Amino acid sequence: MRAALPALLATAATTLHAQSDPPRRDTVAVLDTLRVTGRFDNLIGVAATASQGRVGAGDLRSRPIAREGELLETVPGMIVTQHSGEGKANQYFVRGFNLDHGTDFQTRVEGMPVNMPTHGHGQGWTDLNFLVPELVSHLDYRLGVYHAEIGDFGSAGGAEFHLVRTLDRPFVTLGGGQNGLARVAAGASTRAAGGDLLAGGEARSYDGPWDRPQGIRKVAGVARYSASRGPSRFSLLAMAYRNRWDSNDQVPVRAVEGGAIGRLGQVDSTDGGRSERYSLSGTWRRAGARSTDEVQLFGIYSDLDLYSNFTYFLDDPERGDQFNQKDRRVVLGANARHSRGARALGAAHRLTVGAQTRADLIGGLGLYRTRAQLRHATVREDRVRETGTGIFAEAESRWRPWLRSVVGVRGDGYTFHVESDRPENSGTRRAAIVSPKASLVLAPSPAAELYLSGGFGFHSNDARGTTITTDPATGEAAERVDPLVRSRGAEIGLRAAPVRGLRSTVAVWALELDSELLFVGDAGATEPSATSRRSGVTWANFYRPIPALSLDADVSLARARLAGVPAAESRIPGALEHVFAGGVAWAPERGASGALRVRHFGAYPLVEDNSVRADAATLVNAEAGWLLARGLRLEATLLNVLNSRAADIQYYYPSRLRGEPAGGVSDVHFHPVEPRQLRASLAWTF
Repeated sequence: MRAALPALLATAATTLHAQSDPPRRDTVAVLDTLRVTGRFDNLIGVAATASQGRVGAGDLRSRPIAREGELLETVPGMIVTQHSGEGKANQYFVRGFNLDHGTDFQTRVEGMPVNMPTHGHGQGWTDLNFLVPELVSHLDYRLGVYHAEIGDFGSAGGAEFHLVRTLDRPFVTLGGGQNGLARVAAGASTRAAGGDLLAGGEARSYDGPWDRPQGIRKVAGVARYSASRGPSRFSLLAMAYRNRWDSNDQVPVRAVEGGAIGRLGQVDSTDGGRSERYSLSGTWRRAGARSTDEVQLFGIYSDLDLYSNFTYFLDDPERGDQFNQKDRRVVLGANARHSRGARALGAAHRLTVGAQTRADLIGGLGLYRTRAQLRHATVREDRVRETGTGIFAEAESRWRPWLRSVVGVRGDGYTFHVESDRPENSGTRRAAIVSPKASLVLAPSPAAELYLSGGFGFHSNDARGTTITTDPATGEAAERVDPLVRSRGAEIGLRAAPVRGLRSTVAVWALELDSELLFVGDAGATEPSATSRRSGVTWANFYRPIPALSLDADVSLARARLAGVPAAESRIPGALEHVFAGGVAWAPERGASGALRVRHFGAYPLVEDNSVRADAATLVNAEAGWLLARGLRLEATLLNVLNSRAADIQYYYPSRLRGEPAGGVSDVHFHPVEPRQLRASLAWTF
């Protein structure tokens, strides 16, 4: 199948050019009936920008990863790290953004939103730990604000994970490794009631190399029924996830250098958390001769109970600064989309209209002061109802064989209703925003396309910040934030396939945000910042010279600055400036396989005046596999091959250890990458 795929895609592209209808924007989705094993970046004649692509299961699975969220590192320029226990949502970086836990990058799984607005720990919280990697079919990504289907949290772009509908054969994978790693994953599908019934899941435990074992206990499961009736396709998807862990948060450099703790130690050994997520979604899709329709309904229940301490004894010298963040919610929503071909003005067009709506019913939203996970004070408690609805329209037009345009507009409306334990912080706010977008595509040859793209986007702010009047921690007056924050961006890009098997894209981009005002869940209040401007270039390459061999290399450079402030104080803390990722994978149908990957991000500013910078970090991971017998495969993964002592993430802020001055000490706080470790798995496909 791999060998036939390039020829099949070329035939499909030729057919699309020859039809009176233009290539549909949803052509990629239609082609998901193919078994795409590697990247599918050669979207010439289909893509609207240089910064969108698809990554298939083969490429996703050939990557040695330590965390589920690292699957997003297949997005060019994306870095995924962790600064706490692995049950917590990852930290994400892309295009000069420190996205925190997902504020400006929209993530979906089978149409369901993953980003959580008005979250107890961080706006746009994106926890991907519920994914089972073996059950991911492919990943679609789009960077930038030029795509009408991406709304809230999409200023840097977005990605969507798609899960498998069927499995050729049942599988069981048993894994283990250093530091108490034990994992079992399994899946199977069968014909049932005229359709396909799939079930799979994962159980995992892991202590890690830390002085205090983190005690990960994760269970995740997926059940899916899908069927086709003529041109219609149905799917019912249920997912469940539960996890608990003891956190190993970032530590101050001075504590390690002074010998108070080891590099893998902790200041507060009682941090930790638990998380749950359950979802049910149903999808109906109909593909006709000239139109497609899709409707999806979903419901999600999530619950997070998180204990953290980042400043130790700065605020409370006796009991310490540990705090508990609680978030419990139900999310109800729907997506609908209609696409139709038409002819007008001597050109073929593809017209798409859609709607996306969600309601977050947040019943348990709290911030508490704790000691050893026992509450002793309440900072604030809230009940929030937040609803958001977006409608979009897009027209893709093929004016000439070498000229296409994609023009779209999106409108979003929000209602924020907050019931706070302090009546003065309660209230209702409403806001709306309109976001036009456009791309012009020129094809100088069948093997290349040029793109000029521009558009507007936004992210919502925490509902509590839109109604606040009194800081709950200090009792002082607090300034309300704008409910919706505008972003605007532009991009010039090139997509080329100069030789068979090689796909290359380059994008020069710029993005501006009106404000990065955010509600800070750790403090229960808002923290303002100035307008920000980012620009950069991303160059992504994927080459498959023969079916079994693939090579990739991505380079991303970014410049991030605050506007309206002195130039000497304009750096954006945490904004990565240089990112490189590359690797080679050997994956024949039979015999030995292997992969080697390197990931590097350069030094970056930790404070606005650039006087303190984070150290660069380089990681090398490797994997090898052997087919022992028919259906039985052994794989070995070596993480951090060079045993780097780099930091996963670094911050600069004041904290206080016992015996230090009352005002604390400003210092770099870091979370180290895990030392070199060996993992192995035995997979049986029967």
